[in-house]
Amino acid sequence: MKYNRLLCAGIAVSLLWVSPCPILSNEQNTSYASPAPAKGRAYYEERGDIVWEVPTHRKLIALTFDDGPDVSNTPAILDLLRKYDAKATFFVVGSRVEKLPHLVKREREEGHEIGNHTFLHSSFQHISRNKALSELDQGQASIVQATGAGTHLFRPPGGSYNDSLVKLAKEKGLKIILWSWHQDTLDWRKPGVHRIANKVLRNARNGDIVLMHDFVHHSTQTVEALKIILPELKKRGYSFVTVSELLSNREKPDGLIEVNK
Repeated sequence: MKYNRLLCAGIAVSLLWVSPCPILSNEQNTSYASPAPAKGRAYYEERGDIVWEVPTHRKLIALTFDDGPDVSNTPAILDLLRKYDAKATFFVVGSRVEKLPHLVKREREEGHEIGNHTFLHSSFQHISRNKALSELDQGQASIVQATGAGTHLFRPPGGSYNDSLVKLAKEKGLKIILWSWHQDTLDWRKPGVHRIANKVLRNARNGDIVLMHDFVHHSTQTVEALKIILPELKKRGYSFVTVSELLSNREKPDGLIEVNK
């Protein structure tokens, strides 16, 4: 009985001890993004740290294309955008920009917007601050080299983010742009032309930011879907604008246009 009482007392004491969490003081152990951030979307959205979509009563939509440029899909998309008098935003991967700088130059010359999608499309989940800085800086440098000017827009691969990445983006003068949750076409999965088109058309709302890709290995589904999406939304009265143009049309609850700083 005495042994049992001592054992129970020991267990009770052990339950009261909570081991402290380790502090990540070494930058090599610091994670710069998380697929499930501790703070919710509303926190970052209200502070203007991250943009998912833009409240506006105007029939404006921002088409965005990730992971390019691509030697065949990007020119085809640019041709379609020009045909329908549409502007878009291309979040480019620096290592691909270096191989196809003329396409990124063409994007900018034709009135489209360029965004930084890192240099190697590296995940920010488990990389050091130095590596994260390198990804951003090299991505920016590739855009400057190709077009003569940088960008103030950044989209992290996979849409992953946390406080550390938000802080880093601010330090570099970059605005984090994600996409409307109801406008993720999942075109990288090659789901079929009509599934991609229907995702956009059935969910189209003012101020949407649509996620597509101009580089999907061995697939032209996005190009073919655009042949359906662009004329249909134009028929509905929508205009296709860059992300920055969409941000400049942000409306406050009272209906006034906010000045995008």
